Amino acid sequence: RVRCWEYRQLPSIVRVQHPTRPDKARRLGYKAKQGFSVFRVRVRRGNRKRPNSKGIVYGKPTNQGITQLKFKRNLRSVAEERIGRRAGNLRVLNSYWVNQDATYKYFEVILVDPSHNAIRNDPRINWIAGATQKHRELRGLTSAGKHS
Repeated sequence: RVRCWEYRQLPSIVRVQHPTRPDKARRLGYKAKQGFSVFRVRVRRGNRKRPNSKGIVYGKPTNQGITQLKFKRNLRSVAEERIGRRAGNLRVLNSYWVNQDATYKYFEVILVDPSHNAIRNDPRINWIAGATQKHRELRGLTSAGKHS
């Protein structure tokens, strides 16, 4: 609970020095070496509200719902997308859940610097430096994107 309170006081996207869950991060491909970075992202929980002025939908009654609509993608993929837009020079590798409260869910996203020589020369991870891996999170190619 104290950790969750601390997360709430910080900005929505924060770089963390070390993963909060190192075991999970390593299972998802994180290595404690140059070129890897971890960011904590905060996403608001809950359903998607339809952005209609005064809640008025001009159409059939079947489309008149405003509040009980569910967003198609999961919140983890939304978190990946937000950090992917913020850090355009990095590639999103994977992400995992770290915390949640009534209002927010917190995810840590593993990012890789494709221009770093430590990444380019490592045969296990240099696939992410390829041109086809640009903005994987926006095209649903990460694990969270495939799940949603």
